[in-house]
Amino acid sequence: MNTKKLLIGLTLGVSILTTQSFADEPKARAIMEKVDARDDGQTLSEDMKMILIDKNGKKRVRDLKTYGKDFGEDSYSIMFFKSPADVKNTAFLTYDYDDANKDDDQWLYLPALKKVKRIPSSDKSSSFMGSDFSYFDMTDRNLEDFDFKLLKETTVRGNAAWMVESTPRTKKVRKESGYTKTIAIVRKDNYVVVRAINFMKNGKKKYMDISKLTKMSGIWVPKEMSMTTKKGKKTTHKTILKFSNIKLNKPINDSMFTTRRLEKGM
Repeated sequence: MNTKKLLIGLTLGVSILTTQSFADEPKARAIMEKVDARDDGQTLSEDMKMILIDKNGKKRVRDLKTYGKDFGEDSYSIMFFKSPADVKNTAFLTYDYDDANKDDDQWLYLPALKKVKRIPSSDKSSSFMGSDFSYFDMTDRNLEDFDFKLLKETTVRGNAAWMVESTPRTKKVRKESGYTKTIAIVRKDNYVVVRAINFMKNGKKKYMDISKLTKMSGIWVPKEMSMTTKKGKKTTHKTILKFSNIKLNKPINDSMFTTRRLEKGM
């Protein structure tokens, strides 16, 4: 169930990024294949607290309920905003397809308009609900869209890790993601990407960090993570996600993951 493999998402493009041919290292790809194959459960439900922090330190807090489920090789996820009033009943649905040739589907329900909006691929680099996460970040990255390079071995919070660089292979992928490359820190003991730097086309960088990670029934799940946008050394915005009431591999009805459910709510 790929909901918790945030930031590792995409679809296959067909045009060439440049005339340059990027080297793809077998060892680096093997690491990322194990990241992609890591067991993250068949279903997941959890409460999420989203904390938005602007450049002046002002905070806005949102409460959500999220669900995820595997449908064969594909993964579906849905989020419901519970509070505050300005976003209450907003809902977001993602179909994350395993087929590299098939674009992932995403829909956003806006209660003020009483309308379900499909997110076009041209908008996937845009901010998701004013956060530092983009619509692109909400899907699993297809490994065939990237070349990988092992930069070095390192440690993070006392754990041995690899530093792996990924570069989009096509203009389509670079345009949809908004990223020119990503450097990921992968823990050796569990193949979890615990940190990442996303280099944006506009020159900014987005820093992802999983600050709290726990193991439940043999599955590693984040308890707290953040995404920080910086221009140079200056932080322009930050989003913190805190997860609680986490339930893995509990029954969730298929009807939870439909556009009709977006309108109906929880």
